[in-house]
Amino acid sequence: MKEVKKPQTPKFNIYWLYGAIIFSLLGMSIFGGGDSWKTLSKTNISNFEQFLNAGDVSEVIVIRNKSSVQVTLKQEALSKSEHQTISSKNIFGQENLQGPHYQFEVGSLELFEEKLEKARQNGIVFRLEFITVENRWIDAIIGFLPIIIIIGVWIFLMRRMSGGGAGGPGGQIFNIGKSKAKLFDKNTDVKTTFKDVAGLEGAKEEIQEIVDFLKNPSKYTKLGGKIPKGALLVGSPGTGKTLLAKAVAGEAKVPFFSLSGSDFVEMFVGVGASRVRDLFKQAKDKSPSIIFIDEIDAIGRARGKSNITGSNDERENTLNQLLTEMDGFGTNTNVIVIAATNRADVLDKALMRAGRFDRQIYVDLPDLNERKEIFEVHLKPIKVIKTLDIDFLAKQTPGFSGADIANVCNEAALIAARKNKKSVGKQDFLDAVDRIIGGLEKKNKIISPEEKKTIAFHEAGHAIVSWLLEYAAPLVKVTIVPRGQSLGAAWYLPEERQIVRTEQMLDEMCAALGGRAAEKVMFDKISTGALSDLEKVTRQARSMVSVYGLNENLGNITYYDSSGQTDYNFTKPYSEETARKIDHEISEIIEKQYERAISLLASSKDKLIKLADRLLEKEVIFKDDLENILGKRPYKSNEEKIEEAKNK
Repeated sequence: MKEVKKPQTPKFNIYWLYGAIIFSLLGMSIFGGGDSWKTLSKTNISNFEQFLNAGDVSEVIVIRNKSSVQVTLKQEALSKSEHQTISSKNIFGQENLQGPHYQFEVGSLELFEEKLEKARQNGIVFRLEFITVENRWIDAIIGFLPIIIIIGVWIFLMRRMSGGGAGGPGGQIFNIGKSKAKLFDKNTDVKTTFKDVAGLEGAKEEIQEIVDFLKNPSKYTKLGGKIPKGALLVGSPGTGKTLLAKAVAGEAKVPFFSLSGSDFVEMFVGVGASRVRDLFKQAKDKSPSIIFIDEIDAIGRARGKSNITGSNDERENTLNQLLTEMDGFGTNTNVIVIAATNRADVLDKALMRAGRFDRQIYVDLPDLNERKEIFEVHLKPIKVIKTLDIDFLAKQTPGFSGADIANVCNEAALIAARKNKKSVGKQDFLDAVDRIIGGLEKKNKIISPEEKKTIAFHEAGHAIVSWLLEYAAPLVKVTIVPRGQSLGAAWYLPEERQIVRTEQMLDEMCAALGGRAAEKVMFDKISTGALSDLEKVTRQARSMVSVYGLNENLGNITYYDSSGQTDYNFTKPYSEETARKIDHEISEIIEKQYERAISLLASSKDKLIKLADRLLEKEVIFKDDLENILGKRPYKSNEEKIEEAKNK
């Protein structure tokens, strides 16, 4: 037999009560205002005067506070033809033969009263009454309106504070100490997996192992090992740290709590520590589980660095609570903490030690092969030409992070759409790379012929010096079209090196100074156009002297602190005499490379003029143009050397 379901009675809803109150108020406003619930025929003062002179009017009621008049006709007048169309019904459709029958508005009550007095003097008999219509219910409600508003606001706030508002638990004033972590579990559809993370093979391997710890803990613990308590993802912005965490959420079949370091920060004292306690309590209740804290440097900075006043630091309290939860008396080994930051140098030593973050996973910028894999992932949703060479795109983007490559793909699609193309081609990607590195082209920027000539020689100087130096980056193209903040640009394809030698840095500095050197050789004048070049070479020279120990006079010494724990805000790690020596060596290195660039350009002045003229003519020139003017480059690139080695 089929089970007969009992009809469910509707549950009580507070909005029903609100609706009943509103309908009651509407009813009181309709029925509490005298004859306001009646519908009367409209007329005007001219017709009224005709009715009055004909003796049809029995009563006139003047409503002072509405400047309106209601007219009641005599019973015998109702049979006249001109009054057959009058409507005097109430809202229920019942006839109202007693009146009033007509209603009209008057402009001036005083003039209207004078007309009525004249009619009475002429012998016309009618009853005249002056009234003021009042709706006592509405007046009472208006009188109590401030109290009603206060009570309504109080009820609203109480409902919000009790968790009934849109913010939910943790968003209300009584739940301010609750964790703001977003929970991802088996009921949550997280589509990102390790297959969506291209490159980063070493980081993926370690992260996958952590996920495997939680899935099969006995595999590791039966040999006496312990499950690691935390893993810290460290790397440059855009390298894929948060993406790795999303992949963990998609792969791990355990509860995954995700939040940012700034979610612990609040204006109230003690809130951060309270949220840390609540977060770990929730994680332990659902253990085994994973906690992911993005941008942990928001709360994990070294303690005592900026606490000048000696006052209580809320961030330090939050960090202390986090340290206790990660490795204290009451810790639970079934909760793993994964954190991400690009500022590992500022984190507190106690946070970085083994037992809290047992593993530091470095997420580096992708190399050539990893960039190719990243391009393949981001090109899937884009309609590209069939002959697109992904290897070429990977070679054109050295130093690009995963986020940069995603931006290149998106920008290329936008450029192709702007040109009304049906697919995205090679040139669209090259334009996208130029757009991201240099900025938007400004072809309409007003530049005088003299300035344009100076820019052409400046860029030609960069091109020739880099072409003639062995370790300078190979040139791709040169342009004098303004782009972003620059008036011209020379595009290079730097070789990917793991270590850099002294002569390589010196060649790069000489190539960077080639623009100013060309101005000096051609015009015997220099301009402000070399600002970015000077900034680059000064930074490189300072690194050679004070960081890498590549200066003979200063010796094998470095003043760089990779840990970031030493505070050099008020004192330098060297004496005043050494500071003068460092400044002298930096200046000498830069001036030597500047003189070297002048010497190279002076010996190739005719080629410099030809290249500048070609630039002024075409505005953009490529590697082929340089080969036509300068001949084959005298030095081979690393790729050519590798190819030769393979052939041998």
